[in-house]
Amino acid sequence: MAYKTPTSRKTKRKQDKLNLIPILDAVFIFIFFLLMSTQFVKIFEIGSEIPIVSNEPPPKSKKKPLALTVVIKNSGFEVSTGVPSRIVRRIKKNSEGEYDLSTLHDFLVNLKKRNLSESSVVLEPVVDLKYEEIIKIMDAVRLLRKTDDTLFFKDKDGIDVQLKTLFHKIIFGNLMS
Repeated sequence: MAYKTPTSRKTKRKQDKLNLIPILDAVFIFIFFLLMSTQFVKIFEIGSEIPIVSNEPPPKSKKKPLALTVVIKNSGFEVSTGVPSRIVRRIKKNSEGEYDLSTLHDFLVNLKKRNLSESSVVLEPVVDLKYEEIIKIMDAVRLLRKTDDTLFFKDKDGIDVQLKTLFHKIIFGNLMS
């Protein structure tokens, strides 16, 4: 009898290749899921101006600047105006220990009636505040309510224009402290 070679030596086996199609399908479905879920995440941004620091003297103007500053303390608000700054109103917290935003808003509406062209306010929080509290204070300073008196000012062409905001340019004064 003749010697017969084993079949495994005679024919070489083909190596099985890894089937990547199911893996690629899973990766693409995962990427698609991530892209679709990102639309549910809302990112909010608080727009704020940066205080201007300059060695130049301020431009000469006949009208004195309002320089409205609201200092937020543990006890309440201190509203000051002018250069140099002087306190014109102190607003304490209400009986529940919360900031009295309606009194602040009403005072600022009356101040805006006398200074229609002013639009900036400096907020100086000297205490740690929650995000929600800062937003409520910013809304009280920035927005006119429907129940407030209508305020008009004359634009450069002499046309009466209704104001829709109080002091909408909010500057944080002590960010580094």
